[in-house]
Amino acid sequence: MMEEKVFTRTPGLTDKPFHYCPGCTHGIIHRLIAETMCEMGILETSIGVSPVGCTYNNYEYFACDMVQAAHGRAPAVATGIKRVHPNHTVFTYQGDGDLAAIGTAEIVHAAARGEKISTFFVNNAIYGMTSGQMAPTTLIGQVTTTSPFGRSADAQGYPINVSEMLATLQGAVYIERVSVTGVKQIRQAKKAIRKAFYVQQAGLGFSMVEILSTCPTNWGQDPVSALQWVDEAMMKQYPLGVFRGSEIEVKPEWK
Repeated sequence: MMEEKVFTRTPGLTDKPFHYCPGCTHGIIHRLIAETMCEMGILETSIGVSPVGCTYNNYEYFACDMVQAAHGRAPAVATGIKRVHPNHTVFTYQGDGDLAAIGTAEIVHAAARGEKISTFFVNNAIYGMTSGQMAPTTLIGQVTTTSPFGRSADAQGYPINVSEMLATLQGAVYIERVSVTGVKQIRQAKKAIRKAFYVQQAGLGFSMVEILSTCPTNWGQDPVSALQWVDEAMMKQYPLGVFRGSEIEVKPEWK
């Protein structure tokens, strides 16, 4: 009896194995973006911009053209690429340390200018690559290597809700926060990624999808507990939903 293959690697990803820690959800997010590019027929005309952080080398994973940017500067680099190649799909893939700390000015002004790029913002509330320091998105009370007694509002300030902030800017056409903690959430995340690419294809303006992700290693949790922590703790600070662009409908040919 011949076996039927029911699951294969998307051609949007290379054959190189991921380097991410067990339980990290960067791999799921990579696949969703790669699958969407293939399904929309834009893989060959897409250019991604890699950040500094755990995903600094995702140019080895995505099977489209990729460019490496300096820390936090991915939106600025993507702006230049898009203006030189307006018919290409340009996206940035950034973590919370890269986008919400050293790169805050770049993402704010790219959104304010309405740059026709798509940003995929992975929020795991901690600095993953550099041993688990406090990030701008770290929750109040969350223990990190630089907040060993838990983040204090008095000492370190409050977490930054990037999606809510960018949604106030006129140039930001579509902003949504999703997660990848379950099948339902993964399906919604893929829909959001598709919509972000569609907004760019339609020339409407800036789009960003914030994706709540896990970091079991630096959280000191097992993979299952890390997924639960996203649902039970992170979502209280970072509720899921569309913050701008709910009225935008993806045309049938792009679904």
